[in-house]
Amino acid sequence: WREYCVLLNAKLNGVPVAENFRLEQSTIADTVPAGHVLVKTLYLSVDPYMRCRMNEDTGSDYLQPWQLSEVADGGGIGVVEESKHHNLAKGDFVTSFTWPWQTAAILDGGSLQKLVPQLVNGRLSYFLGAAGITGLTALLGIREKGHVAAGASQTMVVSGAAGACGSLAGQIGRLEGCSRVVGIAGTDEKCSILVQEMGFDAAINYKKGDVAKQLRELCPGGVDVYFDNVGGDISDTVISQMNQNSHIILCGQISQYNKDVPYPPPLPPDIEKIQKERNITRERFLVLNYMDKQEASVLQLCQWIQEGKLKVRETVVEGLANIGAAFQSMMNGGNIGKQIVSVSK
Repeated sequence: WREYCVLLNAKLNGVPVAENFRLEQSTIADTVPAGHVLVKTLYLSVDPYMRCRMNEDTGSDYLQPWQLSEVADGGGIGVVEESKHHNLAKGDFVTSFTWPWQTAAILDGGSLQKLVPQLVNGRLSYFLGAAGITGLTALLGIREKGHVAAGASQTMVVSGAAGACGSLAGQIGRLEGCSRVVGIAGTDEKCSILVQEMGFDAAINYKKGDVAKQLRELCPGGVDVYFDNVGGDISDTVISQMNQNSHIILCGQISQYNKDVPYPPPLPPDIEKIQKERNITRERFLVLNYMDKQEASVLQLCQWIQEGKLKVRETVVEGLANIGAAFQSMMNGGNIGKQIVSVSK
């Protein structure tokens, strides 16, 4: 038998809550068809982009909406328990971007990617974060859209800096050559972790004091690269202090995901005027367009993790029954680093 999580309801505008989801049970097929595998789910990922999947129109070509009363899905990792696929054996660890939110499943072996635990020092869940799509988004976003050059004395600002992607982006910005990295986060604890653990030069708690004033003090030479995870007022403040010919890496807009607005959301007229006058690039970044660079980039991320140059934080919730609560908490900033659900050991 299996437990699985279905989407019950969702509002176009509004904050997702745990009650949007329900845990159900059913039996699983006795036989595994040719080319398929029976897997036990170990870890599931919950991410901000999933809020878009709760809408009939996700606002994106590459994201399919979740269907009401159907099993939700996302990034996941599991172990093969029975295989009828020529390339997979019992005991193999595998991952998929469309893993069903259930404790066990029969999946098409061709849709799965085999994992090498040694690459992440045995921390399998890292393949959903720092050594997975999250790490790729941070690394390729900086390389493809950040125009970071070693020795150029560039200052990078990261919003949503204590989240899964932001906490990696700041560190990668430094590794790629930025001379100064400043994070923006929502609690003193997060700001402290960014500076003491993650190597940020400074961090601003946007819920305290004047963000624009603090930014001016911490980035006296202006901002050259902005890794934008949040959009909204915070981003408007950062953009107003960006230099001529600077670059915005448009990773996410979490402050806007609960609203029915286009993606990426348009800037207010006064901020758009600054962007144009200063020739600031702001192009939509989609990591899936750079999958030809996936293998080399994952190996780079794993090397940094093994060398201790890339520090990884996770917020882990136990049990599939708590995945709705984990999603709600992550959307409200309750996580530090990657939000993971540990389904089974």
